[in-house]
Amino acid sequence: MEEETRAEGTKPSNESSKMGLWAATSIAVGTMIGASIFSIFGLGAQIAGQNLPLVFVLSGVLAFLVAHSYAQLGSHIVSNAGAIEFILKGFGNGTITGTLSFLSWFTYAISIALFAKGFAGYFLPLVGVSTSFYSVGLVAAAVILVFTALGLLGTKAVGRAELVIVMIKLSILGVFIVLGLRMIHPAWVTPTFAAGHARGTFTAVAVFFLSYMGFGLVANASENIRNPTKNVPQAIYLSIAIVTVVYIAVALVAVGNVALPKLIKTQDFAVAAKPFLGQAQGTC
Repeated sequence: MEEETRAEGTKPSNESSKMGLWAATSIAVGTMIGASIFSIFGLGAQIAGQNLPLVFVLSGVLAFLVAHSYAQLGSHIVSNAGAIEFILKGFGNGTITGTLSFLSWFTYAISIALFAKGFAGYFLPLVGVSTSFYSVGLVAAAVILVFTALGLLGTKAVGRAELVIVMIKLSILGVFIVLGLRMIHPAWVTPTFAAGHARGTFTAVAVFFLSYMGFGLVANASENIRNPTKNVPQAIYLSIAIVTVVYIAVALVAVGNVALPKLIKTQDFAVAAKPFLGQAQGTC
């Protein structure tokens, strides 16, 4: 009772300053999309080959099962500590909880570095600057500083900014998907379980299951979400559903439009846009 009273006392009293359902959902969606599509998509093509769309179906189902437990716990345990609070309730304040807390913090630090570096890798060529150790490092540091400053403006500002960023991401990917689905080669995306493919498929499922774990950030912001008992589980389920559809669609377009050796070599799904964007440009 004392712990619950203390936790309630730390929650913001002004509901208008908290995030709504879609802002909370966008935090998870933005993290998950950035983790896979813009960072390690080429690796998936290398491991799973033409089974990559199937990989995202299977990993999405697996992620939903884990997310269900997360959603149920998050609707009853409202804390910005997220999963660490779940563990604390189950194991108490001891070595196990302390070790997992450190690993969780370390994982977030690595993830932030990955996202910032990935952004730099796309941004520098866009503005005509060559990529180097120093240029990538400077852009990555600038990105981290910008979002650190944004965090100081408050939860609502973070939620709004994330929602805008996610809408831009989904709009760009939406164009990519709509134009690309018309030109895929069905044989290139037909699942196969010939020798070696099955093993690669299930290995990729295990790898890409991790790319769905961004839904945990919803629980990490639960104290700053309006009506968390209802909105936390809904945001988790919505984020998994949205991202699964996007992953599958992008995988279909990428694998269905580009020969696997080329896709693996470039390690970039954007190369799949060249065939249909070239055609679209010619018809304008």
